[in-house]
Amino acid sequence: MIIRILKKIALGLLAILVLCGLLLVTPRLWSAANTDKAPVGYGSLVPTYVAIKLGIETMINRRPPVTSDIQEIKNVEYKNINGKSLQFDIYKQKSRKSTAPLIVFIHGGGWKSGDRADYLVYLLAFAKKGYVTATVSYRLLNLAPYPACAEDITDAVAWLFQHGDQYGYDPDRIALVGGSAGAHLAMLAAYDWKKSGSLPDTSTDLKHKVKAVVDIYGPTDFTTEFSRTNPTVTGFLKKSYAEAPQLYVEASPIHYVSRNNPPTMILHGTSDQIVPISQSDLLKSKLDSLGVPAVYYKVPGWPHTMDAIERVNKYSEAKMTDFFDRFLK
Repeated sequence: MIIRILKKIALGLLAILVLCGLLLVTPRLWSAANTDKAPVGYGSLVPTYVAIKLGIETMINRRPPVTSDIQEIKNVEYKNINGKSLQFDIYKQKSRKSTAPLIVFIHGGGWKSGDRADYLVYLLAFAKKGYVTATVSYRLLNLAPYPACAEDITDAVAWLFQHGDQYGYDPDRIALVGGSAGAHLAMLAAYDWKKSGSLPDTSTDLKHKVKAVVDIYGPTDFTTEFSRTNPTVTGFLKKSYAEAPQLYVEASPIHYVSRNNPPTMILHGTSDQIVPISQSDLLKSKLDSLGVPAVYYKVPGWPHTMDAIERVNKYSEAKMTDFFDRFLK
């Protein structure tokens, strides 16, 4: 009797393991059979991590080697504040003689961590496609609270408008790309963010505008119920919504959306619990209502930082290539 019970338990466990295995490989199999569609994920973080551990999914190489055909220009200072040097790294084809569009990548990390080399896989990929690419550092929360990081990125863009001849890119064809907190900063800069009390910009660089922006799972509206009590957001702004509701408006990219905004591309995983996909839904709706060109890719079943997975990264790169071919070249 005991042996029969143990056999039933063993068979039940085996059936569960087989079922779990099938569930884990199904997204890959479906995507292999539907290469024209967005790659399907696992619905939540735990099975995603399991798929990585089992080798079903491959993580990107976050520090790929710089190949001999690409020129790497490191540590270009665009701003020095209180002794803190803020810098770019720039990548371009050594053989390129004519000016090219520039794609600037802004790293994420909840405004408190991250490194400008985090997007090296994209930087090199797009440099090989003939673009000049750059990645930028900004002050994190351990150095200064908001609005320091937003000031840094807008200052970085202003610097880039002035130095195209020096680095071989066209200042009238600049795109910004960011992920998560970096997407938030990219949108603020592209949508002409201004901090409270700032004066209108009277510089000659008003003739230049950001040509396109890519938002990869970035927060867009801090006044939503989710954002008001989110510890990452309240930690970023250093005040509660009850204390300073206008601050939450000021720091929200969606507040600056207008008919004059550049074309926008949005990438977001449907299972994102860090930045809910409703943030991207709100942005797309607002852009559409004003007639701003906007393309939106909902990537099914993927959590936050989904493009750290190789096949999502390749999909994101392909969609960005289409977007830049349309709006930047």
